[in-house]
Amino acid sequence: MVLSVQEVIKRFHTTLALDCCNLSVQKGEIVGLLGPNGAGKTTCLRAIMGLLPIDDGLITVFGQKQDGKNKEIRRNIGYVTQEITLYEDMSGRDNLAFFASLYGMDRTQIAKRMGDVAEIIGLQAKLGQKVKHYSGGMKRRLNIGCSLMHNPQLLILDEPTVGIDPQSRTFILQAVKHLAEEGTTIIYTSHYIEEVEAIATRTYIMDNGHMIAEGTLAELIARIQGDHFIEVEVRLGSEEKRKQLLALEEVKEVVLSANRYRIVVPGGIPILDKVLLTLSDQSLVSINTKQPNLEDVFLTLTGKQLRDEVQL
Repeated sequence: MVLSVQEVIKRFHTTLALDCCNLSVQKGEIVGLLGPNGAGKTTCLRAIMGLLPIDDGLITVFGQKQDGKNKEIRRNIGYVTQEITLYEDMSGRDNLAFFASLYGMDRTQIAKRMGDVAEIIGLQAKLGQKVKHYSGGMKRRLNIGCSLMHNPQLLILDEPTVGIDPQSRTFILQAVKHLAEEGTTIIYTSHYIEEVEAIATRTYIMDNGHMIAEGTLAELIARIQGDHFIEVEVRLGSEEKRKQLLALEEVKEVVLSANRYRIVVPGGIPILDKVLLTLSDQSLVSINTKQPNLEDVFLTLTGKQLRDEVQL
């Protein structure tokens, strides 16, 4: 066991950010962490890092209690934040060396590790350039590289692909899988559910400060396997129509995303005629039925989009 979060509680004044939160991670796993904004994901990660004291419960990392003061724990964790934390007027090489030095690495150790990290992030030919000349995707990769210089046992990636091109995103996902194959344990959060679906060995779904579901992709899908999913795209979606669809007796959940209604109904119940009647005064673009995936699990269990609300 690399990480154990047991019944953790964290309050911010009157707000309960973590409510008896539980999570465990085994060595070499890629554990996905999903939740709508405001669910408490970043609060949980900061508590795991020892950057935020908890009010109750227990967090152990590498078998040791996390109290924010244990330097041994800190030396073995890499943390990639949502914000890019690089020095723009320094070269990529100098950024890697600087962040490595914060973990006590000397020049010899840094020089030895530099080539390996440059290969992992695919920037071998660009390390001599100043970061201000990097593309957004290159900056994201360098940001990850800075967290890898000290060869951490546990790597925490908090939204590592925000705002980058598809090629850089694919490169990062492949690099993450390679790191796990080499023995690094990884916690991965993202607003892109398909990323978590593609790389995670297990996934936790978080809402209102606690974990509401956990398992492999197959285990999570099995929880809603009896449900049927209908997607209806219209010219202009409305919250009023979403509520009318939800009021239908057979409908379990309706999520409106842009102009697309995602409707969840129990399997085997004919409902399409009622859906079309409800939307008869709207201009239909397309209607599809589909097999459930991780996004369906997430939306069924939380009823929210990842970008809803305000993040804690």
